[in-house]
Amino acid sequence: MRRRCSGRPAWGNVRRVSDLQCAAVLLVARHGHAHEPEPGDDGDLGLTSDGVAQACAFADSLRGRRVAGLFTSTLRRAVETGAVVGAELGLEPEALAGLVEFDLGPDAQTPDGEAAAVQVMRRWVAGDLDAALPGGESGTRVVDRFRDAAEEIADRFRGETVLVVSHGGVMSLVLPHLAAGQPGMTGERWIPPCGVAEVHVDADGWSLRTWPGSTDVTVAGH
Repeated sequence: MRRRCSGRPAWGNVRRVSDLQCAAVLLVARHGHAHEPEPGDDGDLGLTSDGVAQACAFADSLRGRRVAGLFTSTLRRAVETGAVVGAELGLEPEALAGLVEFDLGPDAQTPDGEAAAVQVMRRWVAGDLDAALPGGESGTRVVDRFRDAAEEIADRFRGETVLVVSHGGVMSLVLPHLAAGQPGMTGERWIPPCGVAEVHVDADGWSLRTWPGSTDVTVAGH
């Protein structure tokens, strides 16, 4: 018999997902459209005016969902998206490092490294999550740290709906893998800005209920 959901535990007294058969609903969204990087930029760029408008429209679409919590990655484009949505919905965003986009390492920024980075991502798609460039994350590392952050959120908000603002690449890799045990990052279903996947997390595991992917590759940019 499934035990009924109880009140929300404090972070210091967290019970694990495995303790209760009570699903948390995670609305995992990509951030709004961000500025294109310029030479010398560190890559941590904020939202464009279009991105702000997308975040506002996204917040409006969530008004009927009774969102109980809001978490973002620590990268600026996600933080700014969370700030816009939080202001509209009356929620205080909390940033978690585990939700950031995957980092392929410094070699991925060089002309030769770009081709190598593509090969690493193709190996992830094929199921080889141990692939990595020097100084970059492996797919296994990305999945592990995102899962840890998301399950901490699910433990805190059992039986409730939470918004998680993250990034298209990490979403495409991690969510299909955790929900179905299958490689993700399909090139046929790109995630648009503020596209949202609904995931249910409980003691039975992860269930991916909706996917926001688009067949239009142009939505995959910043």
